[in-house]
Amino acid sequence: MINLILALVAFGASTVGAICGIGGGVVIKPVLDVLNVAGVSTINFLSGCTVLAMSCYSVVKSLGTKSEGVELKTGTPLAIGAALGGVGGKVLFDLLRGSFAQPERVSGYQAVGLGLMTFITLLYTAFQSRVKTHRVESRAACVFIGLLLGVTSSFLGIGGGPINLMVLYFFFSMTPKAAARNSLYIILVSQSTSLLTTLVTRSVPPFQPVWLVLMAGGGILGGMAGRKLNKKLGEEQVSRLFMGLLLVIMGISVFNAYRSLV
Repeated sequence: MINLILALVAFGASTVGAICGIGGGVVIKPVLDVLNVAGVSTINFLSGCTVLAMSCYSVVKSLGTKSEGVELKTGTPLAIGAALGGVGGKVLFDLLRGSFAQPERVSGYQAVGLGLMTFITLLYTAFQSRVKTHRVESRAACVFIGLLLGVTSSFLGIGGGPINLMVLYFFFSMTPKAAARNSLYIILVSQSTSLLTTLVTRSVPPFQPVWLVLMAGGGILGGMAGRKLNKKLGEEQVSRLFMGLLLVIMGISVFNAYRSLV
């Protein structure tokens, strides 16, 4: 039963993630925390691998289509910064986890951070039309912004998340669909680096291999479904779906924080 649930969670989260450009980890992580199927490190790892599989498919398909391509001039320095920040975020997470006798409290603090980040993103998205956006072109600035994104995403174990879109809207004046494509590109590079770091440092947490196969497979299928749906939906529909998803994530985060810390 648990295998079926994991596959469905990976597929559903990756489908929505491919449409909105949030990767899916921001959904997978809190949902698996609710199910309490494994330790926080294992959940982070499985979530990251699922997001990597989905983003790999989505980005490769996008790069092959000029009309749906990634803005490499901006996206690449952002992705490099996110990759470096991802390594730093993982180190920060390991230090925090090692300082607590009860590992579940780390999950609680992650839930608090995710809830706050999601709330800020929701406010920005709701009042986006009133906010003046920018068009950052400096590569150094892009790397620095990516670094902050990577640290945050890696520490929270979400692989990317809503903050990517908020940053792409505000600093680079991207439309929802363009932001979604570039966000997935950033997620792909940062998650690849994160997985490589985990393998090199031999810090892979214990997990059941069948879970990884099912979730990665669900991620790829979700990426395929999400890509098709993204083509059919308009910019406003994508924005509405994104805001609805933010509300769901906030609710789950509040529940996880309460269960782990209170």
